[in-house]
Amino acid sequence: MADAWLSLGCNVGDCRSNLLAAISRLDAHSDVSVTRVSSVYITEPVGGVEQPSFLNIAAALETGISSQGLHALCREVERELGGRDGRQPMGPRAIDIDILLYERLEITEGELTLPHPRMLERAFVLIPLAEIAGDAMLPDGSTVDQALAICADDHGVEKDSGSPRLDWKTGEGRT
Repeated sequence: MADAWLSLGCNVGDCRSNLLAAISRLDAHSDVSVTRVSSVYITEPVGGVEQPSFLNIAAALETGISSQGLHALCREVERELGGRDGRQPMGPRAIDIDILLYERLEITEGELTLPHPRMLERAFVLIPLAEIAGDAMLPDGSTVDQALAICADDHGVEKDSGSPRLDWKTGEGRT
C-alpha cells in the first residue's frame, strides 16, 4: 500500500456535502482507504477570478492503485459530482481534487505532476495538509511543516471552527 495526500476544494453549491461525498466515494473504492481528513478551512480564492470563498480540506489515503490510477479515480469522482462541468482555470467549482503527494514520487506524466506543482506556494493547501501530515516528507527531504513555515502566500485561510469535521464513515459532522 502507498501513502497519498489530497487537497479537496469547493465554492459552488452545498460544499460541505460535496466534500463529504468526494471523500466517501474515494474511500468506497476497494483499493483506497481514507485514513485522515483535516478540518474544513475557509479560503480566499486565488487567481483573480471574482468568486465566492472556498471550503478546503486535505485527506490522507492508503492505496493499492498507482499514482495514475488514483489520478483517474479523482477525475472520475469530480465528474460524478459535477466538478468538471464548465470548469474554467482558477474559477468556481463544485469539487476539485488534487493529488498533492504520492509517497515521495516525483513524476510528470500526461496531466499528472507529483508533487503537485503549486502546493508549496499555497497556504490553503499546506495548512490543512500540515494539520494531518505535518511530518510527511517531501521529495526534497523537507517536511510539510517546514514548507508551511516558509510559504509566502498571503491569501486568507481560516479554520471553520463553527462547524464539525467531516466524517466520511458516517456521513455526519464530528468534533
